[in-house]
Amino acid sequence: MSEALEALNELGAVIEAKRADQVVGWSVAFGELTVTIRPDALPGFIEFLKTDRACRFSTLVDITAVDWPSRDERFDVVYHFLSMYQNHRIRVKCAVGEGDMVPSITPVHQAANWFEREIFDMFGIIFKGHPDLRRLLTDYGFRGYPLRKDFPTTGYTEVRYDEVEKRVVYEPVSLVQEYRQFDFMSPWEGADYILPGDEKADEAKG
Repeated sequence: MSEALEALNELGAVIEAKRADQVVGWSVAFGELTVTIRPDALPGFIEFLKTDRACRFSTLVDITAVDWPSRDERFDVVYHFLSMYQNHRIRVKCAVGEGDMVPSITPVHQAANWFEREIFDMFGIIFKGHPDLRRLLTDYGFRGYPLRKDFPTTGYTEVRYDEVEKRVVYEPVSLVQEYRQFDFMSPWEGADYILPGDEKADEAKG
């Protein structure tokens, strides 16, 4: 085992020992330490990672989420931190159900503000205690959450500028038949036929 992996395994064991009541599990994969915790432990655990001398993960790199529609706890909220003091990275995960609220970590890392707003906008996960939880990337009247796996690729509404009314209007998505393209000549369907132009290759061989 390399020194770097050994150090991460030691760190994982230290974190679990110091926060046994908060840590669900941990592992080292692809050169990174991943720690899974209970959602309600988030602010205190993140504060611990930031201030503990063995950790000192003072830089919040990113927060994102993953949608698992078939799972009871539908979402994973995933945090990435960097320790420039120890030269380590850590991934913190917590599983939450649809409709469950996640404690905001903005009191610990102010940089979490827009990350949490983006996750709210894209996944519909609510961060309890966030100072200004509003949509960030979509419009105010946007319907649905685009990064959920059950969100339709067409969306629910379309936006266009109406020349008659001289304003932007919102309308339900309506796909008329001529916009539904059916490509029966796709080579990926396993069909046994010659695509247009392929016959020239046979002629050149002959």
